[in-house]
Amino acid sequence: MKTAIIGGGLTGLTLGYLLNQKRVNFEILEKESECGGLMRTLQEDGFTFDYGGSHILFSKDKEVLDFMINLLGANKIKNRRNTKILYKGHYVKYPFENGLTDLPKEDNFECLYYFIQNLIKKEEANPPKNLKEWCYYTFGKGISEKYLIPYNEKIWKYPLEKTSLEWVERIPNPPIEDIIKSSLGIETEGYTHQLFFYYPKVGGIQALITSLEEKINKNIVTNFEVEKIEKEDGKWIISNGKEEKVYDKIISTIPIHHLIGALNAPEEIKDAVNKLKFNSLITVMIGLDITKLNDFTWLYIPNKDVLTHRISFPSNYSPYVAPEGKSSVLAEITCNIGDEMWKEKDDEIAGQVIDDLHQLKIIDKTKVCFIEVKRMKYAYVINDLDYRENIRKVKDYMCERGIDLVGRFSEFKYLNMDDCVRSAMDYVVKK
Repeated sequence: MKTAIIGGGLTGLTLGYLLNQKRVNFEILEKESECGGLMRTLQEDGFTFDYGGSHILFSKDKEVLDFMINLLGANKIKNRRNTKILYKGHYVKYPFENGLTDLPKEDNFECLYYFIQNLIKKEEANPPKNLKEWCYYTFGKGISEKYLIPYNEKIWKYPLEKTSLEWVERIPNPPIEDIIKSSLGIETEGYTHQLFFYYPKVGGIQALITSLEEKINKNIVTNFEVEKIEKEDGKWIISNGKEEKVYDKIISTIPIHHLIGALNAPEEIKDAVNKLKFNSLITVMIGLDITKLNDFTWLYIPNKDVLTHRISFPSNYSPYVAPEGKSSVLAEITCNIGDEMWKEKDDEIAGQVIDDLHQLKIIDKTKVCFIEVKRMKYAYVINDLDYRENIRKVKDYMCERGIDLVGRFSEFKYLNMDDCVRSAMDYVVKK
């Protein structure tokens, strides 16, 4: 029996690695010339950038975290998070509710006041039905309007009142005592599962991909874009338009939109898939001729007048990802395929990001010595109010066909790196 794993991103490679240990006969089909998906790394002129967005290794799941860091072996560094939110020119400790003392006094007061008011009235309030209502319901007007709502509107590019609550379980409810301590200036930490994180010494996040590939390289077929999938006499025939491969079983980790495009699916299923929404990502990689830019790990920018929503500082993750005497910055911008931002030329986008960061005094643009722009079509899953019904139709159809879906854009679910590894682990155990 031979299994096809479609897609050579983190999920596909983890599946291959685990199935290989069980001596399952499989083959990974990857459309690009290299594996990795969103976890690919650019290495150029001595700089190393994870151009699918800033990636770090952390998890509440010890088994998953151990799996990832053991794959890296000695090629890893442990860091302590030093993350900020840029609000009205103030660097506010992340998460926002744990950094209230960094706010101007009036803003600090409003955040605490409305949080307490919200607690008093919560029993009378109706349960939230969308993301915007959830922000108010959980954090109150102050924190919601000053940070949560503008930042989420900026990253999702989709109305929060039309966004469902599918992924909010990812966000821990803030302890009351932490909010009060934060407002008074007593040190507290939120999101403690990512307070310490690992990162490869060399090679960027793709070092994790490479370590998986090395174990199963003979089972990987690159430059094979799946264009057509048919079933004949109990066998799956997968074609890239030039070559056909035959398998007994299919596990898909590629975006569900591409998978449906390769199948002769009924119009109802095609329509459901087309209604599943997602964001695309543009990253701007900047090298600077300065030894130490700052000591931040990453920075959130809710200000809508600034193009990027998040910037990270790779040279603070590892001293080996930038040439000696230089620093690096990675800026992330979400957009939608076909919108004005996606149509902008790379040099115009890079120029605006650099100007923004210069005006914010995050960088000195006269020190820029390296610029590169990359685009990723599939970046974030958007859970609109019709998401649950549309994904149910698609998954039911795939189940009937006997095609298994594993991973972020195949399951069409917001999964972090550790969630992708866990989904692969759970799949292999169940099967």
